[in-house]
This record gives sequence, C-alpha cells and structure tokens, in this order.
Amino acid sequence: MDIYLPIANLSVNALVIVLLGGFVGLLSGMFGIGGGFLTTPMLIVYGIPPTVAAASSASQVTGASISGVFAHLGRRGVDFKMGGVLVAGGFVGSLFGAWIFRLLQTTGQIDTVIAIIYVVLLGWIGTVMARESIQSIRAARAGVLPRARKRRHHPLVASLPFRTRFYRSGLYISPIAPLLLGFATGILTVLLGIGGGFILVPVMIYVLGMATQVVVGTSLFQTLFVTAWATMVHATTTKAVDIVLAALLLLGSVTGAQIGARFATKARPEYLRLALAILVLLVGIRVAIGLGWRPDEIYSVELS
Repeated sequence: MDIYLPIANLSVNALVIVLLGGFVGLLSGMFGIGGGFLTTPMLIVYGIPPTVAAASSASQVTGASISGVFAHLGRRGVDFKMGGVLVAGGFVGSLFGAWIFRLLQTTGQIDTVIAIIYVVLLGWIGTVMARESIQSIRAARAGVLPRARKRRHHPLVASLPFRTRFYRSGLYISPIAPLLLGFATGILTVLLGIGGGFILVPVMIYVLGMATQVVVGTSLFQTLFVTAWATMVHATTTKAVDIVLAALLLLGSVTGAQIGARFATKARPEYLRLALAILVLLVGIRVAIGLGWRPDEIYSVELS
C-alpha cells in the first residue's frame, strides 16, 4: 500500500516503513537502545531525503523513550537533578544544531554532511561494539571472569569548578560537565535525528562516573525531552518533520520493542551485541557506498 509523504515529497510503501520501524523497535527491545542512529541511515538507504529522515526520526525516538522512562521511574532509576542539567544543555545544543542545520541547508550540503557523519559514526560504533563483544565471547569460552571496574569520574571532570552533589548518582562534581555533554547530544539530535543514548550512557559511566543503576533511566529522561524539543525546533525552523513518516515508524517501533524485549531474555548478551555490531557496520558500509557510487546517467529518457 503506497502512501504519500507530504514533506519528503514522495510516495512510499507504508508497510515497508512500518516494518522498518518494527525492526528498529525490535533492536531497541533487545539491546536497550533508542535506535535513532539506525533509523535515519536505513531511511536514507530506502530513499528518504536525509534532511527529512533525520528530522522525522527524532520524533520517533521521543515516542519510544516514554515507556522506558516510566519503567525506570518505578525502580527509582532516574537522577532528576542530573537529568535536568543534561536536558538544559540539550535544549541549548538543539538550537545551535538547528542553526548549523539551516546553514548547511542554504549551502546545499546538508544531505552529504549527514551521510558522512553517519558513515564515521556507524563505523566507530560498530568497530568498538564488535571488538568488545568478541573479547567477551573469548573470555566466556576461556572461563575468565571480567574484572570489576572501579567507579570514578575523569580527572578533567574533577578539575571543573562549582561542584555540587548529585545524590542519586553518587557524585560530587561540577554541573558544567553534564551541561556540556547535554549540549553536544542536543546538536547531534537535531543534525542526525538520534536520541544519543549510545553516546550518553558510556560517557555517563566512564567520564562522569555515575552509578550504573541510574545511568539508563537518566539517559532516557534526557532523550525524551531533548528529542521532543528537537522535533519542535525542526518543525518551526527547518520544516523537515514529516508527521506521516514519523507516525508509521512509531507504529512499528512500539510493537517491535515488545517483541525484542522477549527475545532479549532468551539470548546471551555478548552474542546479541556482536550481531548488532555487524548490522551497524553493514548499514554504515551501505551509506558509504551511496556516497561514492552514482549511476552513469542520473536522468534518462526511454523512447518506446
């Protein structure tokens, strides 16, 4: 069934978009990720303009984050003070990201820049995940238990002024560090349509030194508000949000997330991470091919 996307200005198969959203939702349920970093490049591969794909994916991530936030609230897994600082930085970063987005639009380079960033991002994420999961698999086969990591924040974070206590996270650090982290994530949310959880979570653990039991919930809290704000910024400035596309993606992702959560309990996590790493690398390679390969004749007229 074909449906017209008014902002993307093309017709797509609605079932394919719903299935794509369902596939990303499946991954979200299995791996605990927002999935935005895969939604946008997969839409680009399908033929959606990168600007519309990035802007519309942010609204899908917003919807997918709501249920996760409520689940972690019930477990007291959200640091509201830390989340508030991250959200404040994300709001400002979103505005700055929208300015960069508009600047690239006026120069006609936005589609290329988005694709290049995704190639670099997916290549880095996939390589890191693959290396870590292979090491975990080898250690498990050898019967070696991983060493527990001592929780501490980075020396650069410790050197920042105006320290305050984040009781739920167990930290006494400057709010400048999470503010800058939120700012950077806000820029990426607008430019790429991602929630930023795959960047937020490791930085919150290894740089800020947050307690692991509140990391995911606080990350989702920030993602919920910043992606909602980024969607509004896109709708009022870049005019690139296609609500029909976002609704189809959300329809599929909500269903897929429930199925993925059930699969996650039946498979070993290191093998799941390796499968995701391979998928991320394949998507990155496909986007890279799209950047460098073009048909000999972009437009052709066939005479009959």
